[in-house]
Parts: sequence; structure tokens; C-alpha cells
Amino acid sequence: MEEKKKILIIRFSSIGDIVLTTPVVRALFKQGNAEVHFLTKKSFLPIISANPYISKVHTIDSHVKEVITSLKNVGFDYIIDLHKNIRSFQVIKALKVSSKSFSKLNVEKWLKVHLKIDLLPDKHIVDRYLDAGAFLSLQKDNEGLDYFFANDAHPFSYYKNKYELPDTYLCIAIGAAHFTKRIPNELLVNIIKEVRQKVVLLGGPLESKDADWISREVEVINTVGKESIAGSARLIENAKVLVTPDTGMMHIGAALQVPIVSIWGNTIPGFGMYPYMNEDKYQIAEVEGLSCRPCSKIGHAQCPKGHFKCMKSQNLQAIVEQIQTFIEK
Repeated sequence: MEEKKKILIIRFSSIGDIVLTTPVVRALFKQGNAEVHFLTKKSFLPIISANPYISKVHTIDSHVKEVITSLKNVGFDYIIDLHKNIRSFQVIKALKVSSKSFSKLNVEKWLKVHLKIDLLPDKHIVDRYLDAGAFLSLQKDNEGLDYFFANDAHPFSYYKNKYELPDTYLCIAIGAAHFTKRIPNELLVNIIKEVRQKVVLLGGPLESKDADWISREVEVINTVGKESIAGSARLIENAKVLVTPDTGMMHIGAALQVPIVSIWGNTIPGFGMYPYMNEDKYQIAEVEGLSCRPCSKIGHAQCPKGHFKCMKSQNLQAIVEQIQTFIEK
């Protein structure tokens, strides 16, 4: 029997980007006869630690020198670099083994952001990740993203009882790493008023003040700052719909095959990070025709133009109608 190749995947952050690597992990394990290792930041360990296709997760706090010796001791055959930054280059240089990376499309993204010249390929980032494994003949298996719960994770019944959840509810993720990706509180309140369904708010401690404001305006179940990522994922898993900006919760929702209404601000689906699932399972809400959009490949702390039309001019009725369509399916 052929000896398994030892392969290290590098993706240091963040939630969504790590979830987006899971088709590569699965393909390496199932198609590539590989012993798969994963290198990430310690804070993101819970995202990947329960993945049964990974033999070992290696983590760092701040610098790759923390793990170089232990990585050398493994004796890797290849490195697949799905982060492609200075840190991943340092690992590759130190381990001195063959490596492959994916195309970050930095030039194409710069042209789209700054000159509005569109040379972006019609290709999801997951498929660009898979291209990095082409040397091992990895093939797209059409099984989507993976998200696995740890064996000791609470079952849904725990959350159902804790929050007195009805059989039908929707989740709304209110957080995002950058302000210009976030759905404005006023828009969220209007969506909640219109859908007339029980709504569970999701988010981290940094969004607590916004969640409190929304809670004063409309009746919601506020879990913001109270649940782990796994807890939020369990709530998403059993929701009828997930309403979310372009953020990590969107990709967890896609992995769990929950219908998604994704509301986009300054970033665009053309960057290749829209929900990786069948098209009938998600809907994109965006304000088209804005000359200033996209204004960044990631996001800003405030709207560079001051008007934030990419979010404030969203079509409320179209968003609500799509949510209702998913609820009624």
C-alpha cells in the first residue's frame, strides 16, 4: 500500500477563510491519500479542530517560530499555502519542502477597486484553493464546505431550551470585521419588523452595544457576546434562514446548508467569496450601479464617501420577500 503523503495546509485566519479551505482538506484526505496537517492561529483552533480529515492542527499565538521545530519533526512532503503572506513564506523557507499556493488576484482586485476595470475571473476562491492542489490531481467533489461540531458540543436542544426557541426562527449575523461590510442597525430593525418571525441575533462581544440598541427597538432573542462560534453555528444550523453580511458566519451557514440572504456593502461577490453552495440556497442583496463600489477588497472603518449608499440604499422589500420565500419552502 502506498505510504500516505504528509501535507501541511497553511491558513492563519480568519473564520470564513478557514471554513473555505475545507474542500481542499477533504479532497486531500479522500483523493490524495494524504495525512493532512493544518497550521493556523490559536484563536481559530475551534473552527477546524473537529475536522475528521485533519490528523493534527498546529497553532501559533503570534510568530511562526513557535512551531517551526515541531513542524520540521513531522517531515512533510508538501505544503499547500492558502494564506500566501510573509508568515507562510517563513514557514515554507524554514521547512525547505515543495510548496504550492493559490492566486490571490491582487492585481485584478486593485484594478477593480481603484480603476473599476474588471478582469476578475468568474471563479470562487474555493476553486482557486483547489487549483493549488492540482499537482496532486485534486478534483472538485461538489460536496460544498464542511463545518464539524466537537464531540462535547452542546446539542441543539440545549439552545432551544436556553432561549425558548420556536420551531421556526431566523438568524441574523450583525457583526463583520469592517464597518463598511456591516448591515446598518436601522436596516436590520426594519427587516425584523417586516418579516414578523422570531429572530435570533448573532455576534461577538464587540457587537454587544449594537445588539442592545436593536433589542430596544424590536423584540429579538439576543445571543450577541453570549455564545461561542460553535454555539452560534448550532443556532444557525437549525434556523430557517440566515441573514448575514459578507462575513465568516455566512460561510458557516453555507457549510451547514442553511438558506442564506447575504447583504453586501463595499465588497462584491465578484471577488469570489460569495456563499459556496447551490444557487437556489442563497440570495445576494447588493446595490448595483454605484460608481464607488467596490471601494476596498476588504473594508473600511467608515464609508470613504460619507454616504454609505452601498448599505443604506438596499432594497428592503426585496430582502424581506426573499427571506419569506426561504421560510415558506
